[in-house]
Amino acid sequence: MKLYECTFEATGTTENAKVKIMFEGNGTIDLDMISLFPEDTWKGRKNGLRKDLVQLLDDMNPGFLRFPGGCIVEGRTLEQRYQWKKTVGDVENRTTLINKWNTEFSHKLAPDYFQSFGLGFFEYFLLSEDMGAEPLPILSCGIACQFNTGELVPMHELEPYVQDALDLIEFANGSIETPWGKIRNDMGHPKPFNLKYIGVGNEQWGPVYIERYKVFENAIKDKYPNMIIVSGSGPFPEGEYFDYGWEELKKMNVEIVDEHYYKNPKWFRENATRYDNYDRNGPKVFAGEYAAQSVAIASPDNKNNWECAFSEAAFMTGLERNAEVVHLTSYAPLMAHEEGWQWTPDLIWFNNLASYGTPNYYVQKLFATHRGTDLIAITKDGKPVTGQNDLFASAVKDIDKKEVIIKLVNTAANAQDLKIDLKGKKLVSKGVALTLKSENLTDENSFESPKNISPKESAVKLKDSNIQINIPAYSVTVLTFKMK
Repeated sequence: MKLYECTFEATGTTENAKVKIMFEGNGTIDLDMISLFPEDTWKGRKNGLRKDLVQLLDDMNPGFLRFPGGCIVEGRTLEQRYQWKKTVGDVENRTTLINKWNTEFSHKLAPDYFQSFGLGFFEYFLLSEDMGAEPLPILSCGIACQFNTGELVPMHELEPYVQDALDLIEFANGSIETPWGKIRNDMGHPKPFNLKYIGVGNEQWGPVYIERYKVFENAIKDKYPNMIIVSGSGPFPEGEYFDYGWEELKKMNVEIVDEHYYKNPKWFRENATRYDNYDRNGPKVFAGEYAAQSVAIASPDNKNNWECAFSEAAFMTGLERNAEVVHLTSYAPLMAHEEGWQWTPDLIWFNNLASYGTPNYYVQKLFATHRGTDLIAITKDGKPVTGQNDLFASAVKDIDKKEVIIKLVNTAANAQDLKIDLKGKKLVSKGVALTLKSENLTDENSFESPKNISPKESAVKLKDSNIQINIPAYSVTVLTFKMK
C-alpha cells in the first residue's frame, strides 16, 4: 500500500461539497482511506481535528477524556469489537471496521457506516494531552454488547484480551525500549502519556462480567499496581443487574464503579440525594454516562431542551456535594452530526461548517469551570438544599484561585428571593453571577441561534456577610466571590 498526498486551495464554501478523483489510462487501481483535512487544525496537528469542535470541548476544561466511547467498545459481536491495536501506526494501514451503530436503530439506518480509524487511540491520547485531560481508555472485557448478541469469550481463551490491556498501558507509559513504547515513539511521541486510569468493559452485567473482570484486575495490578481500574455496574442505575454488580464489586474492594443513567428530567431532580448515603469507605463512583431524556431512552425525538439541562444541573449539585464518593462525571454522548446521528440527546451538535453547544453543554461548562478544591456546606434549616421549594444548591471554595463558588438551581416556575448567610467568611464585597435561564421548558439552542440559552454575567454584592439575590424561574446560577 502506498500513501499519496496533495494540497489544494478551495475556491468557495459550501456545506455539502464532493470530491471527485479521476484517472486516465488502462489498468486497475484500488483506493482506500481517502480523507480531506483542513490545514488549519486544532493545535496545528497535521491531519488533526476540527478546531471549532475541540475548542468547544476544551472550553469546558475537562478533567479527563473517556474513549473510544461506550457500546462501541463491545461491538455487536466479538469480531466487531473495538481493537485498539488496529487503530495505531500508519493511518493508511489501519484496518477498517463496520460500526456497531450502523443498523442499531431502525429510525436511522446507516448500513455502510464504517470506521476508518483515522481517529484512533494515539489521536485520543494526543487530544487528552493537548487539553490537559487525563486519558481514560475503555477496553473490551471479552463480552460483546449484551443488548445484541452477548457473545462471550470462553474463560480459557481470555488471555489475548487481557494482554491487550497490558500492552495498552505499555503503549501509553512504557519506555521507548519496550515493544509498544517503541511504536509510540515511532509515531512521534517518545514521551509517555502518563496513563493513570483504564476501564474494563462498558455496560456489562451479571456473573459473566464479574468473573472476567477479576482476571483483568489481577493481571493489571500484578504488573502495574498503581493503575486505577474502572469497573462497571451495568446499563441501569437500579435493579437486579445493578445490585448484583455493586455487591460483587464491593466484595472485591474495587477502586471505581461506573454508573450510567438515562432517565427523564424528573428522575434527575428527584435523585439529587442519590449519593448522600453511599459508603464513604467503599468504592468510588464514576458517573460515566448520563443525560436527561425528554421523551424516552433511545427515542429519536429526545431534545436538548432547557428542562433536561436544568434538571441535570439539579442532579449535579448532588454529585458535587458528594465529591468524596463521586470522583468522575461525564455527560454522554458527546457529539452528533446534524445528518449523521442515531442517538439523542447529545452535548454538542455540528454540521460540515458550524457547531454549537446545547443548553446541557453550558450547564456542564459552568460546573466544570467552577469546580473548586474544597466542599463547603450550604444548608436550609440545617439540611442540604436538595429540592426544598424546588431549589438545589452546592458550594465550594477554590484555594488556588482564592474564590468561594455557590451553585443555585431553581426548578420552580416562579422566581425566588434568597438570603445566603456566608457566616463571616472574609470575601470581597463585589462578586459575579453567571446565569442560565429560560421561561420555556422546551427551549433549545440551534445552528440559527447557538447561544439562545447561554450564561449571562451580572454583578452581585455582599453586605454584612449576606447575599440578597433574586433567582429567576427555571434557572442555573453560579456565584463567585474572591476571598480577601
